[in-house]
Amino acid sequence: MSNVIEIRDIIRDFQLGQETVHVLKGIDLDIEIGDYVAIMGPSGSGKSTLMNLLGCLDTPTAGSYILNGKDVSQMSDDDLADIRNTEIGFVFQTFNLLPRTTALDNVALPMVYAGASKSERKQRAEEVLTDVGLADRMDHKPNQLSGGQRQRVAVGRALVNKPSIILADEPTGNLDSKTGFEIMALFDEIHKAGNTVIMVTHEEDIAAHAKRVIRLRDGIIESDTRN
Repeated sequence: MSNVIEIRDIIRDFQLGQETVHVLKGIDLDIEIGDYVAIMGPSGSGKSTLMNLLGCLDTPTAGSYILNGKDVSQMSDDDLADIRNTEIGFVFQTFNLLPRTTALDNVALPMVYAGASKSERKQRAEEVLTDVGLADRMDHKPNQLSGGQRQRVAVGRALVNKPSIILADEPTGNLDSKTGFEIMALFDEIHKAGNTVIMVTHEEDIAAHAKRVIRLRDGIIESDTRN
């Protein structure tokens, strides 16, 4: 299998006043196309910082990050924005939906930035919402949907541009355990369909869905095991 992600000696430092805080201390990581990875670690281990770097929301202090053959560690903000929109589908704990906008329009939004026509956007958004089990909720706004349904809309939005990777940050963090289980079943389906899925979680039962668990501690990879 070829790699979708190749990270070499990634360092991320932050300045706090006079002090330099070393959050990531030389991370090497390869993720294959179609992999299903959980990133775990205690608070302060660097997992959120690594997630932000993987998602091109932040750039490293040093090191290289190759995403689908492109070195994104040296890109401008505009180029990174394009990469985020086309190569990466984000799913957040807090859903991050537009409140006054229907499920259909929330899902179609990344396609607006990608320059797709209105008819293309509608067709693809309908297709994706059907795939995530919301064919009967397309015209509902977020406040008319349950937490689990909102997260399904967020998953649909992440999938709409057919990204290289789906990045999920504590995707069940705001859901009860039954709904969380349903959302994880959806992620399992997304992975089976051939998508590369990377999620950050602190819950062992959520990480058990992944095929590979990477544990961080103090800014380095402590272990990398396949389930």
